Amino acid sequence: MVRRAGLEPARLAALEPKSSASANSATFARLQFYLITPYTGDPGGQRKCPTGRDFSMSVDHYENFPVASVLLPARLREPVRAIYAFARSADDISDEGALDDAERLAGLARYGSELDAVEAGRPTRDPIFLRLRPVIAAHGLPLQPFRDLLDAFAQDVSQKRYANFAELMDYCRRSADPVGRLLLHLFGIDDPKSQSLSDGICSSLQLINHWQDIALDWRKGRIYLPQDELARFGIAESQIAEGRWDAAWAALMDFQIDRARGMMLAGSPLVRRLPGRIGLELRLIVASGLRMLDKLQRVRGDVFRRRPVIVRRDWPGILLHAALGRA
Repeated sequence: MVRRAGLEPARLAALEPKSSASANSATFARLQFYLITPYTGDPGGQRKCPTGRDFSMSVDHYENFPVASVLLPARLREPVRAIYAFARSADDISDEGALDDAERLAGLARYGSELDAVEAGRPTRDPIFLRLRPVIAAHGLPLQPFRDLLDAFAQDVSQKRYANFAELMDYCRRSADPVGRLLLHLFGIDDPKSQSLSDGICSSLQLINHWQDIALDWRKGRIYLPQDELARFGIAESQIAEGRWDAAWAALMDFQIDRARGMMLAGSPLVRRLPGRIGLELRLIVASGLRMLDKLQRVRGDVFRRRPVIVRRDWPGILLHAALGRA
C-alpha cells in the first residue's frame, strides 16, 4: 500500500495512475482528498531519487485515500507529510525507474542507515530525514514501523509471489499496518485494541490496492494473489498475462473482495474510538475503501479492461456514508 505533494488547496480529484503504486505507500493517500504543501526547508534543493525523480511531493501519483487533508488538525499536517515523504521516496526506490535489484536494495539499506543515525543521535544530511527527524522527536514516534516499511519495500524487490494468504498478510503487517500505527501515535493513541483495529483497516486497504492493480503488477512481474487460491479456483498465471476474465476469475475475485470487505468492517469500530475531525477523516477512509470494493464487485473483478478508481461522482455517496456514521 503513498504519493506526493506540492501546495494546492484541498481538493477532490480523480487522478489516473502513472503506474502501479506499490500498495505499501498506498495506505496513506487513498481518498484523493489532498491538502498538500511543498517542503521549502530542504537545504539541498529538490529531493531526487536514484532514478532522477524529485521528492518535492507533486501530486503526480494516484491514490484513493488522504494525505494531510483539511480534516487533519493543522499541527499534524506537516508530521503526516514528513512520514509520507519517507514512505513515498523509499517506495519509489524499490518500485520505480530502471535500477537493478542490487541498486534498489542498496538504496533501501541507506535509508535504514539513516534511521540508525536518527536513533543514535548522529547527524544526517538527507533532506527526507532532516524533515522526519524533528517529527520523530516531537511525537516520540517508534522507529520500528519505519524499519518495517523498509523491510516490506525490500521484499517487493526480492519476492514476486505469495504461497498463501498467511504469507501475504505477513507482508501487509510490514507494508501497510505501520502507516496506521504511526498515525495513531501522532493522534496520541497507542492502546492495543486501537492498533489491532487499525491493522485491519490498513491491511484491507492494502489488499484493495493489490486487487485494483493486478494487471499493472503483472507488468512488474508481481502477483499478490495467493498461489494456493489461484490453484483452488483453477486460475493459471497465463490467464493474468492474457487479461482474460471468465467465471472462474469472477469467483476468485468475489472471494478476495468479500474477505477484504470483512477485514475493513472488522476494523471500522476504530472510527468511534477517535475524536472529532480525526474520527471523521477515518470514516472517509473506510467509506472510500468500501466504495472501491463495491466498484470491484460490480465488475466481478474485471480489472483487465478498466482499472476501477474513485471518481468525482463517487464522493456524494462516500461523504453521506461517513456523515451518517455507517462506517
